[in-house]
Amino acid sequence: MEVGNLLNNDIFKAVSTILGQRNQQAFVIGGFVRDWKLGRPSNDIDIVTVGSGIELATEVAAYLGKKVHRNIKVSVFKNFGTAMFKFNNIEVEFVGARKESYNRNSRKPIVEDGTLEDDQCRRDFTINALALNLHPDHYGELIDPFGGIQDLENKIIRTPLDPDTTYSDDPLRMLRAIRFATQLNFMIEDESFAAIERNKERIKIISQERVIEEFNKIMLSPQPSVGIKLLQKVGLLAIVFPQIEALKGVEVIDGCRHKDNFYHTIEVLDNVCRTSNDIWLRWAALLHDVGKPVTKKYIKDQGWTFRGHEFVGSKMVPQIFKQLKLPLNEKMKYVQKMVLLHMRPIVLAEDIVTDSAVRRLLFEAGDDIDDLMLLCDADITSKNPEKVSRYLDNYQLVRRKLVEVEEKDRVRNWQPPITGEMIIETFKLSPCRAIGDIKNAIKEAILDGEIENSYEAAYAFMLEKGQEMGLKVGGK
Repeated sequence: MEVGNLLNNDIFKAVSTILGQRNQQAFVIGGFVRDWKLGRPSNDIDIVTVGSGIELATEVAAYLGKKVHRNIKVSVFKNFGTAMFKFNNIEVEFVGARKESYNRNSRKPIVEDGTLEDDQCRRDFTINALALNLHPDHYGELIDPFGGIQDLENKIIRTPLDPDTTYSDDPLRMLRAIRFATQLNFMIEDESFAAIERNKERIKIISQERVIEEFNKIMLSPQPSVGIKLLQKVGLLAIVFPQIEALKGVEVIDGCRHKDNFYHTIEVLDNVCRTSNDIWLRWAALLHDVGKPVTKKYIKDQGWTFRGHEFVGSKMVPQIFKQLKLPLNEKMKYVQKMVLLHMRPIVLAEDIVTDSAVRRLLFEAGDDIDDLMLLCDADITSKNPEKVSRYLDNYQLVRRKLVEVEEKDRVRNWQPPITGEMIIETFKLSPCRAIGDIKNAIKEAILDGEIENSYEAAYAFMLEKGQEMGLKVGGK
């Protein structure tokens, strides 16, 4: 919904009409009002009413349905006292005003009916406690008991009540504070920030599903490094994502130091965000060096090495995805592939770019080769302009070679021109190791450029290889 026409839209007018008929109070509250004041469009509306939210939702939906000559389905959640419907692609949720109290061992509140003031007091931040009156006698009146408008103007994240109580009652709010600060480019108020540090251990009572939901919103923000640095600074990162915390720090031996891989990693992540909104490529950027703490080694006269960190990191990806409750499907495999291959174009850029090396890279990366090159571009974080320029020039050479080799050899998403069934039929074999050996030899010959990527060349090579292994056509 465009914010400029806020009070003229059909939903609010319909609510106002029904409120006048029922002599009931209701208010638009929370994120919709915040985004309206920030000039951001929003398609989610929360309406809190003093009374039954379910009854109000039902009447408003019926009223709107008559106007548009169609039935508007209302979804009712009796256990929560809420109801919602969709109208013109806008999701509207109704709930009765309530007040909450908490048990220390759970973020699930004990809920009672309450007033608007009670409902605003239970909100996480002042900027989310803003309310717009929808009653016809006070239509459009803004209610701001905690200075939320001032905090919006000053770009401040602050809790309506004592921050220790707010964060201890519902520790997810600590992640939400950091998420909003990241998304909106706001500062967390000093006392609120200190309260997050004091209450950080409380995050352990929050389900991993809720934690990763907030973390992914940070990952999807324009500059995720802002949120990740805040998580690290308050001590939450070490709890919710220790593998990234482990990247932080610099060690010095014999006057030789390595770069801080934590700051390098979040810089790479930000670089990727400038070119891609794909959250899984962003995850690949975050995890591309996750194997470095395990592989870090100091060798006298050589300095620091992280040899094999891409292999170790790729093996860590499934475990991390499982730990964080991220999907264990093709998305995980994509991230794993990116982590495993992210050094390959770098090695090509530093060395002579051979057709064979490019063929193998295309074979392994497949359709993800373009994403891999974006990740490699982002991985250049040197502050030496000459070095950056050299790498970028070399990457352009690699890209040209990728196009040339693919046009000539067609190995992206390569399928073997000779199948196992063809080998069995040709040599009249039963299932045995020789079949796999011949298939692999054909693949290697094509990737090394010994033969063309064609059925004819592969068939001739198969016969030759079979003869070397003592096999005979027709099995005779």
